[in-house]
Amino acid sequence: MSTFLFDQIIFGPVNSRRLGVSLGVNLLPTESKVCSFDCIYCECGWTPRQRTQKAVLPARELVKQKMEEKLRDMILNNEYPDVITFAGNGEPTLHPEFEGIIDDTIELRNQLTPKARIAVLSNATMLHKPGVVRALLKVEDNIQKLDSAFEETIRKIDCPTSKFVLKEVVENLKSFNSKVIIQTLFLKGKHKHEIIDNTTESEITGWIKLIAEIKPSQVMIYTIERDTPAAGLEKVNLADLEVIAERVRAIGFEVQVSG
Repeated sequence: MSTFLFDQIIFGPVNSRRLGVSLGVNLLPTESKVCSFDCIYCECGWTPRQRTQKAVLPARELVKQKMEEKLRDMILNNEYPDVITFAGNGEPTLHPEFEGIIDDTIELRNQLTPKARIAVLSNATMLHKPGVVRALLKVEDNIQKLDSAFEETIRKIDCPTSKFVLKEVVENLKSFNSKVIIQTLFLKGKHKHEIIDNTTESEITGWIKLIAEIKPSQVMIYTIERDTPAAGLEKVNLADLEVIAERVRAIGFEVQVSG
């Protein structure tokens, strides 16, 4: 199915169904995806496993320059972002200067659009790096992916491209001491002749148990909205998402649902 890449370092603003008016930041190449996952539902398509040449990431100085230019342009047009969101063509925390870029972003935000939040959409695979954790603790919305309580399911849905140990990821998420938002995409369907479904009772029970252990400040649950690289996937209807959300609310957590 049709997927797309972000063709700029700074993109938008866009109206995000979860975050509001969002100015996007892409720390990955504009011509290819770079990620530690190869999610079957990713709107950016498949993660290249082999490259003819090394992927080039934008320099810290260029990111700051482009961000300042865009924010000043928005202000001139009386437009203000609700949030500056690090997302883009893959996993933003893979950038070697991620912590410094976050520091630059905080500086620009405080100077130009002090009411804007800073959000990072991450897959939680780089939380073993102290600099990444330090940076994430500085932002308002530290949003980390957890699509299942079972490593086998994560390998089917998120397809890690390098070492992945779910137990270690969960421990890293717990170490934020609640300064983390857990984001989960629910879906059903078939892929490579296997049933894909992280909405079964065993899946939901196990996932809620991990939510209780991690103790996030908020949980975001959603489903497929755009085209996916894998065929045969189905979105979960809003009513079913609300049922899952109520179970999480019942144990004391705030939940945001996007159908």
